[in-house]
Amino acid sequence: MTNDFHDQVIALLPRLRVQALSLTRNRAAADDLVQDAVCNALSAQHSFTPGTNFPAWMHRILRNRFISDLRKKRETGDIEDVPTSALACSGAHEERLAVKELASAMDRLPADQREALVMVVMQGMSYEELAEASGCAVGTAKSRVFRARRQLGTWLEGEEQSTETVRLRSVVARLRQGVGQREATRPRAG
Repeated sequence: MTNDFHDQVIALLPRLRVQALSLTRNRAAADDLVQDAVCNALSAQHSFTPGTNFPAWMHRILRNRFISDLRKKRETGDIEDVPTSALACSGAHEERLAVKELASAMDRLPADQREALVMVVMQGMSYEELAEASGCAVGTAKSRVFRARRQLGTWLEGEEQSTETVRLRSVVARLRQGVGQREATRPRAG
């Protein structure tokens, strides 16, 4: 079980990092969060039941670790504001602007909606997996994703028709299309 457990952890690292970035909005903090969550998982691997949803178990550990760390920071007054530029990626100037604008809009979302949107759209999790990882009902998970999408759309519709806004709408439309395609090909529980 130990080798299989370690293999599953390693395979899940990229998805954990994406989730950590959506929570912390800072690359260094995200890397630290993933490392701490993996350490927690390794020390608690005896409590994992083989055959159950490993990704949801790991995402839950990461999320709980984030909440614990946030509580500690609040107690010590060590909360720092992270600029949205921490999420910028290299590439063409216009693409960077579109990504920066999307990151800014994502930052405005409530944390639970942002996390749900990232886990479903970027990581391809099903609503059931999201619900299990977040510790909520499936309907709540669906609602969080729906509200996040609707709010992003509202913000985008309310902005000027700049080139960057058009590109950002295109990015959001592609994300929506990708989710629709994944949901259409996902087997339905009968």
